[in-house]
Amino acid sequence: MGRTYQLNWAAISPGRSKPSTASTGAACIFAVQMFRGGIRLPKRDDLPFIATIGILQMMVFTVLGAVAMTHLPAGRSAILSYTTLLWVTPASIFFFHERVPALRIGGIALAALGVAILVNPFAIDWTDAGVVNANVMLLAASLCWAGCILHLRYFKAASSAIALAPWQLLVATGLLVPIAFIFEGPFTGDGSTTFIATTLFIGPVATAFCFAAVNAASTWLPATTMSTAMLGVPVTGVALSLALLGESMTLPLAAGSIAILAGIAVNAISPRHKPNSYPIKPSQNSTEGDTQ
Repeated sequence: MGRTYQLNWAAISPGRSKPSTASTGAACIFAVQMFRGGIRLPKRDDLPFIATIGILQMMVFTVLGAVAMTHLPAGRSAILSYTTLLWVTPASIFFFHERVPALRIGGIALAALGVAILVNPFAIDWTDAGVVNANVMLLAASLCWAGCILHLRYFKAASSAIALAPWQLLVATGLLVPIAFIFEGPFTGDGSTTFIATTLFIGPVATAFCFAAVNAASTWLPATTMSTAMLGVPVTGVALSLALLGESMTLPLAAGSIAILAGIAVNAISPRHKPNSYPIKPSQNSTEGDTQ
């Protein structure tokens, strides 16, 4: 209790996992592009999106989440890291003037209530500096992803998400390699089956294609809808942590998860509106690039 907080880089082995998963993810999507007709170089107007997604989402978000999970249960970590709704909703309404229907506001409120139940201050051990800092790191990670959602929604890239994903992953790899070297030294992966299987799953599947799919959806859906739908990820994480990791079911956990699922459902069934119901800043990238 009250111990000095230190980043346990050795425990999470970012030097062994994060650069390798980012690089294998990039290699996988480059291979897909070659199969589909060739690698597409990014356009000039794509560069801001390569920078923001590569740095904030694919590098900062994943590293903060990995470090925080050495101090918090997996279920709670999943919830906090996907609280983008808390940042996206006010920014979309007040800065980008997104007009949100009343029914959708109700769904957002339900989901936010669920998050509040799950991460209420009474559930945090304030005497444990490691736990407190881990919670702050996860909230910071969600803020980074929220910024990416807003960027993708209101400022259109010239190329598709799948075309930009490998370049974004290369940016993340280029930053992660020196960071990992500074904290851990040269790469010393053990080459075990577990290491290889984890890398191949997290790199191509969980990182490359999942991030590309989410980023593509972020350009199509209203930012508030996207951030609400993403709360399905932590609910799934909670369910898996209960089933596979032995975490215990509590009343707040059950109530919060139900509220989040109800909020997602309300957003899913809310009536469709005309396209101009969600104003988007006109894109300066009027040329037709890749299709999403």
